[in-house]
Amino acid sequence: MGEISAHFDIQHIRYLGSNGKVIGPLPDFARNVDELTGLYRALVRARTFDAKAVALQRTGRLGTYASSLGQEAVSIGVASAMRADDVLVPSFREQGAQLMRGVTPLELLLYWGGDERGSAFSGPKEDFPVSVPVGSHAPHAAGVALALKLRREPRAAVCIFGDGATSKGDVAEAVNIAGVWQLPLLFVVVNNQWAISTPRERQTAAVTLAQKAIAGGIPGEQVDGNDVIAVRSVTSAALERARRGDGPSLIEALTYRLADHTTADNASRYRDDRMVAERWQEEPLVRLRRYLTDGGHWTKKGEEQLLRQTAAELDVAVAEYLATGPQRPESIFEYTYASMPTDLVAQRDAMLSLQSSRPEKVSEGQPS
Repeated sequence: MGEISAHFDIQHIRYLGSNGKVIGPLPDFARNVDELTGLYRALVRARTFDAKAVALQRTGRLGTYASSLGQEAVSIGVASAMRADDVLVPSFREQGAQLMRGVTPLELLLYWGGDERGSAFSGPKEDFPVSVPVGSHAPHAAGVALALKLRREPRAAVCIFGDGATSKGDVAEAVNIAGVWQLPLLFVVVNNQWAISTPRERQTAAVTLAQKAIAGGIPGEQVDGNDVIAVRSVTSAALERARRGDGPSLIEALTYRLADHTTADNASRYRDDRMVAERWQEEPLVRLRRYLTDGGHWTKKGEEQLLRQTAAELDVAVAEYLATGPQRPESIFEYTYASMPTDLVAQRDAMLSLQSSRPEKVSEGQPS
């Protein structure tokens, strides 16, 4: 007769229902109105940035862009739980977290406009730049966490990726080694239900994505990713655990991608508009705003003022972005190696020689 070798349970954490009503005792920080209004402001700022970036792309002034529409509560909840000296290793839809951690709107616009200077953050110097390849940054995050552990620093690394990335070997290997070495690392799976055009049920048979932590011997739990209070609460606990040396964790944040995968995608080709319309009823901004409004902590006047402020901030950033001249051509050689290899030096010098032979040259900071 067989015996059970192991069993596990996956908790689902939620504090606010989709109607903004409290469904369980709130964590201590959520009793502070200033904390919650700050989270709401960050959510609005992220969504406003998205709208501006999409508009720039549609008018040919920005490259392909990945909107976070509908899933802003994940990046804002995670970033609000991080300390300034923690390290964020993002994928390509975490602009909300980046903005909250001090990356400027101008820097993000430069990055999505194809300018490497956008990754030279004026704020979080040790945070990693955007990672467009799916899941390839997870081993990098394990490397960061290993460095923090070897230095005996009470800090943590946070690696964010989508549901599709959990089917990649990079992520499985990173989870495995994080568990073996007990690294101060938090994996956040943003389960927005779509790996580009592949629905979640067609890319894994796992009942939850949180349970993929079990194979690595690390805790895994699931959170309502449209409840920013829940995301922050769960993330805070996991990061405290990591910083005190108790090892890594994995959080699956359930949300929904309301936008196309990127501006190069047309999601109406593979999903029903009625399904998307239903998901709009659960989106995170309306949920938190209802809670604040019902409690008398947010007003129409405050909303209008916030929208004006965020729009004005972004108008300034866009104007500066559009006025920024192109990078020096030789800069394409400068962002990979600390000490440039001989063959690249030769290529750079050949390019500079060719450039100098032309009558007109483009210098950095001057529009072409």
